[in-house]
Amino acid sequence: MAAIEAVTILLVEDDPGHARLVEKNLRRSNVANTVTLLHDGQQAVDYLFSEGEYAGVEPPTPVLMLLDLNMPVLDGYQVLKRMKSDARTKCIPVIILTTTDDRREVARCYDLGCNVYVTKPVGYDQFCEAIRKIGLFLSVVTVPNGG
Repeated sequence: MAAIEAVTILLVEDDPGHARLVEKNLRRSNVANTVTLLHDGQQAVDYLFSEGEYAGVEPPTPVLMLLDLNMPVLDGYQVLKRMKSDARTKCIPVIILTTTDDRREVARCYDLGCNVYVTKPVGYDQFCEAIRKIGLFLSVVTVPNGG
């Protein structure tokens, strides 16, 4: 039986405070995986497809993405649509992590192929607890290796 490879978590988040809280609380949940922070949707697409500043750099596999929706350059919807329409990235699990709780936006993300949709709580303690629960969830998830 082959060993299961460690999953790299791609955190696509333009708010530095939220990014720090997410990583800090994942660590509190004993998630020791590598967390790669990407600051906007274009950077995420470039990273995944070895384009732009990541040209020639093969992204690690397997990966799992925590994706914010409201970002500059390319938003989360555009990233999700691009990922799920390409054979190389369509199997990458995507957890939407955003402040948007509108039912139409939730449905839109699932229609585009997200695997889990989590609304960021507004309160600090609730936000931290939500991320710790995601960390517990991530500790039992198996993701596909490659596209």
